[in-house]
Amino acid sequence: MALDYNDPAVAEEFAKVQAIPIEEVEEELSLVGIRPPATMNEMDIRLYLVELRMRMSGKAPGQEEKKKKTSGFASKFEEMLNTNEAFEELYNDLKEKGDYNSMNVASEYINKKEDALARYGADYKALIRKIEAAVNKPVEITSPKIKFSGFPANMGGDACRMTLEALGAIADFSVSESEDFPILEGTAEFEDIESAKKAIEQYNGMDMGMGSKIEVLSLK
Repeated sequence: MALDYNDPAVAEEFAKVQAIPIEEVEEELSLVGIRPPATMNEMDIRLYLVELRMRMSGKAPGQEEKKKKTSGFASKFEEMLNTNEAFEELYNDLKEKGDYNSMNVASEYINKKEDALARYGADYKALIRKIEAAVNKPVEITSPKIKFSGFPANMGGDACRMTLEALGAIADFSVSESEDFPILEGTAEFEDIESAKKAIEQYNGMDMGMGSKIEVLSLK
């Protein structure tokens, strides 16, 4: 992506990167697995970091806000960011502060916990405690409405409804087949909150084989 350095947001980030030692620039890139080749000059390395920061913060020109995914995650971090509101709030707070080092630590901690503890356990104790608190925060269910994805497409919408309806009466139900995977996704509104809780407890995270899991989340 070619950045327009006349863009105020890009220029601001470029000024920040210019102000830090090149060793810290290279260290920040290494946190996400990027090691500039020996042939890359210092300015190009700094520009690389500017682009990385802009992308990670969602502020790159023309970058559209992404819809939350409900399946087909590329990593544990992506899944956590899309399905855990407490962790998403923590990560977005780091993003707003421009704390890219902590963002990288959070990503690595979710993907490779033991490696992250070995590398950052001493220097990022407070952040790691916050991550653990966010990850383990109980989800409060205050609505009888859920969204779901991951039921096999070949079971059909009617059978999917019957499966959920076995847990309680359903007032409203909508289902469709995913455009990307052979699974069903949709929403269901039970007549009471307890039935929604049962659906989440029974089906969320259920392994369907081949690395596929059902996801059932509460909607407000």
